[in-house]
Amino acid sequence: MQTYPDVLLFIDGEWRHALKGETLPVTDPATEEVIGNIARARKEDLDLALAAADRGFRIWRDTSPFERSKIMRKAADILRERADRIAFLMTREQGKPLAQSKAEVLSGADIIDWFAEEARRTYGQIIPARISGVSQMAIKLPVGPVAAFTPWNFPINQVVRKLSAAVATGCSIIVKAPHETPASPAELIRAFADAGVPAGVVNLVNGKASEISEYLIPHPVIRKISFTGSTPIGKHLAALAGLHMKRATMELGGHAPVLVFDDADIGKAIEVSAASKFRNAGQVCVAPTRFLVQDGVADQFLDGMVKAAQAIKVGNGFDADTQMGPLANERRMTAIEAMIGDAVARGAELKTGGRRIGNKGHFFEPTVLANVPISAEIMNDEPFGPVAIVNRFKHYDEAIEEANRLPFGLASYAFTGSIKTAHALGRQMEAGMLSINHNGLALPEVPFGGIKDSGYGTEGGSEATQAYLETRFVSQMS
Repeated sequence: MQTYPDVLLFIDGEWRHALKGETLPVTDPATEEVIGNIARARKEDLDLALAAADRGFRIWRDTSPFERSKIMRKAADILRERADRIAFLMTREQGKPLAQSKAEVLSGADIIDWFAEEARRTYGQIIPARISGVSQMAIKLPVGPVAAFTPWNFPINQVVRKLSAAVATGCSIIVKAPHETPASPAELIRAFADAGVPAGVVNLVNGKASEISEYLIPHPVIRKISFTGSTPIGKHLAALAGLHMKRATMELGGHAPVLVFDDADIGKAIEVSAASKFRNAGQVCVAPTRFLVQDGVADQFLDGMVKAAQAIKVGNGFDADTQMGPLANERRMTAIEAMIGDAVARGAELKTGGRRIGNKGHFFEPTVLANVPISAEIMNDEPFGPVAIVNRFKHYDEAIEEANRLPFGLASYAFTGSIKTAHALGRQMEAGMLSINHNGLALPEVPFGGIKDSGYGTEGGSEATQAYLETRFVSQMS
């Protein structure tokens, strides 16, 4: 019988209680029961973490990329060995089906492996000089200690990209993990510690997000921040980072459009769209949200999405036949109910779902809305839940105008049989990521990030390490 642990802070290579002994409760979203507690860090604990990160950086920056890579690969192997145990913890604290939790853990190990290889490829340049006897070099060095802030929807995935990029490049890091889902990211940290990362290089704190971010970001020890979360909070933290000349990577909210054209394979479009929309109960920053479907196939697509939503088995993530678990908390329930009510009041058609399931746990019906007016809140603010919006369009230009209407630009999708249309979309869709005729986002080796109000910087692919490195120029005459 597996149990859920109390989660401690990890500072300077030690698991420890908060100095003041304070804790915060952790709740199971499927049962609403308190299942454990986390140590709540205050200023005194953060000072210890900052001092540890400063010391750890001085050791780690001088550790060869080859050695860093070996330790990271060992951490990835440890994570795989412990995948079943960690998946249990994630499902207990976050609610997603157990198979999805295990897949997230294993994907996290793949991400570590990717960055372990990138650790050995932080190349600089030799620049030809104008004068004989002069050598000119641009070298890459780690920027310094990093503060990372992550949300609860993917407790390991959101941490592992930031953690791996920092460790690969020679930076130390303080991770502020989500207090709603603390145990699985703590096990990720444990894998790095058990793999042999020196004390102080990797640190974990928990507590109230605003208290921690507003203390860490201005602190002179911290040289870079990385944040994943909502656009309003991201803008606030980016402004704070800018005020203190700190580098920042921001992966913020989205409102992903999906363009489905008359010439698309509609069966495939429905299959891919339904799986992507309702994965993790729609609590995915790149989840497709506004389905813009051309008139000729709109009825077929809408009917297929309704049937797919109605076929989803909602339940406790530990039940073998569960396909969609609960929402993470009561806040999401309230917000989604309000958005659906507003849309219907403005003339939208509720085709299926729209209601809470039962009176215990944060379960919500997979929902499909049709013909939703632009004035509705859900057409302008990210629902972050299991709600698909299906609207019609006649012409290409009309679809592009609506797809680009919002200030967000994270993910976008399209389904078409036309190469000409696909090429045009690649140029005209205002999003950091576009996937055509499949869901090809979030692999370790490809860029992951947004534009416009969805943030800046990338957390995947060969560019991901660059935000953790600074360029130094060295000119030398012999």
